[in-house]
Amino acid sequence: MKTVMSRGMALTALALALSCAGCNDDSTGDASTSQASQLPQFTPATGLTLATTCESFAGKLSFANTSITAVSTVAAGTLTVGGNAVPEHCLITGTMNTRVSPVDGKTYAIGFEMRLPKAWNGRFFYQANGGLDGSVATALGALGGGPVSSALGSGFAVISSDAGHNGSQVPLFGRDPQARLDYGYNAVATLTPMAKSMIAQVYGKAPDRSYFGGCSNGGRHAMVAAARSANAYDGIVAGDPGFHLPKAAINEVYSAQQLATVATANTSAGFPDITTSLSATERAMVASHVLAKCDALDGTTDGMINNLKACQTAFSLANDVPTCTGARDGTCLTAAQKTVMANLFAGAHNSAGQALYSGFSFDAGISGSNWAAWKQGNSIQLDPAALAFVFTTTPQPASAITSLTAYGLAFNMDTDAPKIFATDATYTESAWSFMTPPDETNLGTLKGRGAKLMVYHGTSDPVFSSDDTTDWYQRLAAANGGDASNFARFYPVPGMNHCAGGPTADQFDMLTPLVAWVEHGVAPDSVVATARGPANAVPNAEVPSDWNSAGHDRTRPLCAYPKNARYTGTGNVNDASSFSCQ
Repeated sequence: MKTVMSRGMALTALALALSCAGCNDDSTGDASTSQASQLPQFTPATGLTLATTCESFAGKLSFANTSITAVSTVAAGTLTVGGNAVPEHCLITGTMNTRVSPVDGKTYAIGFEMRLPKAWNGRFFYQANGGLDGSVATALGALGGGPVSSALGSGFAVISSDAGHNGSQVPLFGRDPQARLDYGYNAVATLTPMAKSMIAQVYGKAPDRSYFGGCSNGGRHAMVAAARSANAYDGIVAGDPGFHLPKAAINEVYSAQQLATVATANTSAGFPDITTSLSATERAMVASHVLAKCDALDGTTDGMINNLKACQTAFSLANDVPTCTGARDGTCLTAAQKTVMANLFAGAHNSAGQALYSGFSFDAGISGSNWAAWKQGNSIQLDPAALAFVFTTTPQPASAITSLTAYGLAFNMDTDAPKIFATDATYTESAWSFMTPPDETNLGTLKGRGAKLMVYHGTSDPVFSSDDTTDWYQRLAAANGGDASNFARFYPVPGMNHCAGGPTADQFDMLTPLVAWVEHGVAPDSVVATARGPANAVPNAEVPSDWNSAGHDRTRPLCAYPKNARYTGTGNVNDASSFSCQ
């Protein structure tokens, strides 16, 4: 097969040059440069154009314990990302490790799809999906709140999977011990060599470089891969990573219990309706008071809080938010609501006062609809199911699926919470073992190979605390002589809720600068993010109307921690070039 530079490769090379201009202009100093020079440097990937038809591979692709169900051609423009057409590619669907559970008698398999572009850039991307998995999402490899690009569109071969169970098995798959492990880490470990083999069979060579990315549970998968699959991936993007997901689920149920104490109505089933505990008007009011204290801390008043740490000192829920002296009218919180909100942001504790999860930072994104969807919806609908069947040992009986709200409201922080660490003769790995990265600050294998890790997290994420990720990054730095920036960087996203949404600039491309870092040694001090205004291909209704100048959406630099974006004192406040990372 002839090796050529495809259109996707050319565009990627151009994007690398444009997006990473000045990427080395960071203030990590000579020490970081010296550290970086001591790490191996990968050579760039080279691609090729597939000369044969996709269908010619039908019946010819094989791998152990794998069944290929279909191979077909997907025409250019059939799929789009952010209004941009995805080029022609091959679609391969299949399953691995089909088996019958000895515990629940159900048939399980790891379902997957692979999309292989005709113009291949020599790279592989593992797309990790979110939630409790259970469905094979379209393997596009798109990242960022409102993506305008994708790995597939840039010429990567991409795989997506259901992590070992189908939608009809969610959440009861947690009653099968192997399905738990597949969901936690084994599906990734199983699919990775298969995917690379399929790529080699189609293109005549294995991928030169392999990348991994996802947000939410997909971000957890990415963090786990950085530890468990460090030899298999050269670059990893972890978005809003729930790498302590069992504890975060406990925190969600704790939040529901707290909100239930100030609910003003019941559901039709007779449970407290926690959607009445905080109204959208009340949340927006709190956000306005946070902004009043914190907005200008970054040098300008622009509706965004870049100096989150200073904000936590400047803002006081007790003193800066009015306390209602009469009925709730949206201009104040009752004393009971204040107590509940303080507990929500402090994070779950047991009766002895021991923290069960991280706390959260006050930020403008409390006004976001996604904040409410998690705190006042999923906390009582989704997370009790995850805890009942997936994250505790022994799991609840299958019949408990009919009373999950009652289970969540009765969940005991003293006696039920420790079950995420429990094992028994059937469930020999605890949820904490199969869901989290082992020895999470020991990424020596990843670092030693020259591989890179980029982590981003919305500072107004209501389910996975960005404070928890900040704490992890600080511990990672400490484990690496005080500075991990030569192989791992963390980018807080001001105002962003869970993976997207809120009053924020959440449209960004982490993959292009990651490739530049992995393959060209260009370390990204910042990544430019766009606020999705009405004219955006994927608009965000929560972006204020004044975040737009002359028809152009606001842009902001996402700075590598511990730096913050600060206004330079001159220039358009809606332009990233008017800010520097300090």
